[in-house]
Amino acid sequence: MIQVKKLAFTYPGNSMQTLNNIEFHIKKGEIFGFLGPNGAGKSTTQKVLIGILKSYHGVVKVLGQEPRNSRSEYYEPIGVAFEFPNLYSKFTALENLNFFRKLYKDKTEEPATLLRMVGLENDGNTRVADFSKGMIMRLNFCRSLINKPDILFLDEPTSGLDPVNLRRISGIIQDLKAAGKTICITTHDMHVADTLCDRVAFIVDGRIELIDSPRELKLQNGTRQLKLEYRENGHIVQREFSLENLGNNTEFITILKSKNVETVHTQEATLEDIFIKTTGRRLL
Repeated sequence: MIQVKKLAFTYPGNSMQTLNNIEFHIKKGEIFGFLGPNGAGKSTTQKVLIGILKSYHGVVKVLGQEPRNSRSEYYEPIGVAFEFPNLYSKFTALENLNFFRKLYKDKTEEPATLLRMVGLENDGNTRVADFSKGMIMRLNFCRSLINKPDILFLDEPTSGLDPVNLRRISGIIQDLKAAGKTICITTHDMHVADTLCDRVAFIVDGRIELIDSPRELKLQNGTRQLKLEYRENGHIVQREFSLENLGNNTEFITILKSKNVETVHTQEATLEDIFIKTTGRRLL
């Protein structure tokens, strides 16, 4: 769906490249995440992919088309949710969605259906100026789906969401993946990258340092140890065991059978641990 080779970009007036020969591909039905601190090049990469920035070097193919040569037809199968929504504040939620659906030639989603999906069904006739940040982000998400896109670009899609709506939007994104949609997420939220993305790319200073699935990254960089806690004589006892041949470890089995085990954890690394180890940088 997306193929990028030796992508480089420098903003006019800057001496330093914002993107430095990055390469990646995104498969159909994949959720691909760019993980990095502010200013790393995540949003710039997205702007190249959606055709906003055209003076780049390298080869970029989105659905077989080069974004620098894009015309209006390029956007028919593409949905975009920017980090900073550009909705019309004096319009209601329904007026916004009805306006944007008129920009597309092909059949679009029903605005009322989208609002119901994100929990805004009772706010369709409310002006966006009266929305909270979380409501605006959910409406912005609806806007990205109005044209029934095959590829979805989401920039910090969970910013400003409370835990309930974070779970709601995450569930919708997973449903879209199950329906065969391809989704590109830019974020500095470790939880989003870990729970939603099939693969993540660590990007710092315009370079991709590493690409892999969150699961593989955590397994490769963790220790094959299991830590458990149990209560004995009123005290918490902690023990660690190697995962190698754990099923034949008689001491471990004895504890499971005879003790009141309260917690059990494997010792895989977190994405944040791996990011710092790989890049030498923190996300924030």
